[in-house]
Amino acid sequence: MPKKNGVVERKKFLALMRKRLEAMRAQLANEVDQELKSKREENKDEGMDTYDLASEERAQELSSILSDREVSKIREIEDALERLDEGTYGICASCGMEIAEARLEAMPFTRLCRDCQQDYERKERAQRRLEDDRFTYRRLETPENDEENT
Repeated sequence: MPKKNGVVERKKFLALMRKRLEAMRAQLANEVDQELKSKREENKDEGMDTYDLASEERAQELSSILSDREVSKIREIEDALERLDEGTYGICASCGMEIAEARLEAMPFTRLCRDCQQDYERKERAQRRLEDDRFTYRRLETPENDEENT
C-alpha cells in the first residue's frame, strides 16, 4: 500500500507543477506583451537628437535580448507542459531517472537531474576551454604576427 500512496503524492505534485508552469507561462507572455506595447509607444516619439536616438537604440537592443530570453523561457515551459501531457515530465532526458521534486520546484522546466546537469556543465566548460585554446593558438600563428616579428 505505501507504493500506491507514493503514486498519489506524485500525481498531486505533478498537478501542482502544471499549475505553476501555466502561471509562469501566462506571466511571461504578459511581460512580453507589455514590452512590445512599450516599444510601440516609444517608437511614436519623434524629434530626438543623435544622442537620444543612440540611447534609445541601445535600450531597444537590451530589451530585445531580454525578450528573446523570455520567449526562450516560454518555449521551455511549453516543452515541460508537453512532457507532463506525455507522462515524461520529471524524468531525466539523459539517464532516465526521476528528477528530485526539490529540483523541479526550483527549476520547473528542467530536463536533467542534478548529476546529469553537472556532467553537462563540466563538458561545456571543457569544450569552451578547448575552443579558447584553439583561438589563442590560431592568433599566435597568424601571418600578421610573423610580419611584425621580421
